[in-house]
Amino acid sequence: MPQFKFCATYVMSALQDAFFVTSVKSLQQLPAHVGVEVAFAGRSNAGKSSAINTLTRQRRLAYVSKTPGRTQLINFFQIDERRFLIDLPGYGYAEVPLALKKEWQQLLVSYLAARTQLNGLVVIMDIRQAFSPLDMQLLEWFYPSGKPMHILLTKADKLSRGASLTVLGKAQNFLQTNFPGVSVQLFSSLKKQGIAEAETVLYRWLNLTLPQADSGRSSRK
Repeated sequence: MPQFKFCATYVMSALQDAFFVTSVKSLQQLPAHVGVEVAFAGRSNAGKSSAINTLTRQRRLAYVSKTPGRTQLINFFQIDERRFLIDLPGYGYAEVPLALKKEWQQLLVSYLAARTQLNGLVVIMDIRQAFSPLDMQLLEWFYPSGKPMHILLTKADKLSRGASLTVLGKAQNFLQTNFPGVSVQLFSSLKKQGIAEAETVLYRWLNLTLPQADSGRSSRK
């Protein structure tokens, strides 16, 4: 596969055409289509909604809240008639009754286990709390499915460049040993860091052609 070198962002992106379609709270409500989906999952307050907004070049596509656990349903964002981004319920520190927290978790697990349209899973982890027990549970449970996973170490701007690279290196070594094939990168919605790298993964999973940027914005090595 050819290698690409990118600057910070593309000039244009098919992802910016994404728009909200529906929210569902059960498998029975999942929309029927023959297209492909890429899902985003992560612990509450890890920056999942911000990452989706950043990648789609939209400020309010996914709901952003300072209160963990506000993503309670499966949210569908449509790019075109055959491609969708999926925002899954956050897991972790939501201040809600245990029964409701279990309901959200079951919805997430049921979708990941049953959705044949799912082409890949983006796992959102706060770089300062990466590979928490809940993150590990998700990796260990989903990895045997054989479907690809890509990890965004979000809020990379909260650490120095050296410290963030150290975390990234440890994450890469850990994944290579325990979850071969799972990729990982640094990401910051605030600093717009890691957009091109993440888009390359999403474009591949969504069967999209990478856009041709002008003014030397992308070039093959």
